[in-house]
Amino acid sequence: MSGNTDLIKLYSARILALAADIPHLGRLDGPQATVKKRSPLCGSTVTVDVTVRDGRVADFAQDVKACALGQASAAVVGGAILGATRAQVERARDQLKAMLKQDGPAPDAPFDGLEVLRPAREYKNRHASILLALEATAEAMEQAEQADCA
Repeated sequence: MSGNTDLIKLYSARILALAADIPHLGRLDGPQATVKKRSPLCGSTVTVDVTVRDGRVADFAQDVKACALGQASAAVVGGAILGATRAQVERARDQLKAMLKQDGPAPDAPFDGLEVLRPAREYKNRHASILLALEATAEAMEQAEQADCA
């Protein structure tokens, strides 16, 4: 019974509210880069479209097909992404991974809202889904910057 109680606590009202209101849902008409990431364990997917100008995210869209935790993560990322640099996105990705796997601190601002996902550290099978939005965004930004330099 304790396991069910813990799972109910994991899906807090805050996480469910985030999952229900994901910013920048959809696709861009002419992105510089598009990356789709999939969690092999649960099948969650996140597809990210980006346009980067002067090293910062200028335009962003995401198509999210994930559990509530992956959706909540995508919601925080979507709310913080415009104007972010690739270094900020990569740092947030690495900090989120450390928060989940090693009980590290929450990611730095502007991605500090990912703190809401700290209770998921006990559910290793959910980590990949939670990381999808940042992983896809970091890769898309790298591709956009490489295309810009080519």
